[in-house]
Amino acid sequence: MQTGLIRAVQVARDVEERSSVNGLRFATFGETGVPAPDLQSMIEAVPPAITAALKANTYFFVPLALREPAESDATAPKSSDQAMVASTYSAEFDDEAICHRNVSLGTDHQGIFISTRLMGDRFALCFEFFINIAHAFVDETGVPQAFADLCWQQAVTNVRGETSMDAWESRNLALGRPMHDEGHTPEPMQSRRGRGYTSTSASAAQTAHIDEKERGLFVAAAFSDALAIYLLSLAVDFDYTELREREYPLLNPTALAARLRMIAELFPPNAGYEFAVRYRRRA
Repeated sequence: MQTGLIRAVQVARDVEERSSVNGLRFATFGETGVPAPDLQSMIEAVPPAITAALKANTYFFVPLALREPAESDATAPKSSDQAMVASTYSAEFDDEAICHRNVSLGTDHQGIFISTRLMGDRFALCFEFFINIAHAFVDETGVPQAFADLCWQQAVTNVRGETSMDAWESRNLALGRPMHDEGHTPEPMQSRRGRGYTSTSASAAQTAHIDEKERGLFVAAAFSDALAIYLLSLAVDFDYTELREREYPLLNPTALAARLRMIAELFPPNAGYEFAVRYRRRA
């Protein structure tokens, strides 16, 4: 074993597991570099209605969690029991680290080890934590029907952009488009009456062949993204453009605001936190 590394399961046994006021289970280990007030503010931003679905998870904030050995390294163990954590930061371990690693800690108990020193700032750490929370919540509860209806209506009316690569690709595939299509006008579709004219209306898009599997993946990804962005907005002030990725166009701000407002209705902010959407005025 390399000096400075410890098995994640050993960390889980040795550290003091705590429960935040909102019911979320967490622990810290090693030189995380995260001030206690910042960690508390981030954790307590999650509404209890969300943490209630995550009772089987404990979130461990560690300097670095190491990725699984490469497939080519046949001699390296790859079980959860062998997942490794660094107690301090080093350039050597940084090259082997991953943003987070899920580790089985026994029957119906999972540890999510988050690499705090791999994140460049508080914004990045918060988003990594909240996207993990969001995906775990969706895995447990699914997507509220009202939200699924909202984002699907936005998709069939061809609202520009999406909130992640997963949402962007599955949305295109659900609508029968190429995975990376960036067109903003729906493809003309033959009238159901067969009289030779075409339509590009939302209703026409809705009657086209829909890939239901991809549709389900799309609404799950869109909900996870929106929930994470909502939680991020409670914990830190940020500009929406900070979420921009090169691989796909970012979702129209008005469409995102509609998604976030619905989530705020479903999961109101905890006491001491505020949700607000502010549009920048054009000069």
